[in-house]
Amino acid sequence: MDAIEVVERFGSAWAAHDLDATIKLITDDCVFDTTEPAPDGTKFVGKPSIRDAWRPIFDDVNAHFDAEETFAAGDRVVQLWTYTWSTGHVRGVDIFKVRDGLVSEKFSYVKG
Repeated sequence: MDAIEVVERFGSAWAAHDLDATIKLITDDCVFDTTEPAPDGTKFVGKPSIRDAWRPIFDDVNAHFDAEETFAAGDRVVQLWTYTWSTGHVRGVDIFKVRDGLVSEKFSYVKG
């Protein structure tokens, strides 16, 4: 499976608000770098920490990500997206790293 296929599978689990399935698609040592607080965000490492960080996003059934464009360079995948919730939206980009068929890094940035 190539890197884009991994990220698309990850995105499908995310879109379904299936936290367990999404966590299964990241490495045990995955690094997630958030967009908040500005300007540097917060870094979470490992499945338990990332699960806790993502739980509020997955619990909001009105929220969803829409991928605008996805492209890869080797094991890196860049995805432009819009995140929408009940009272607004934000546009941003994620930079993923894929290792052994799983997401090993997800660095998120927003237009601010």
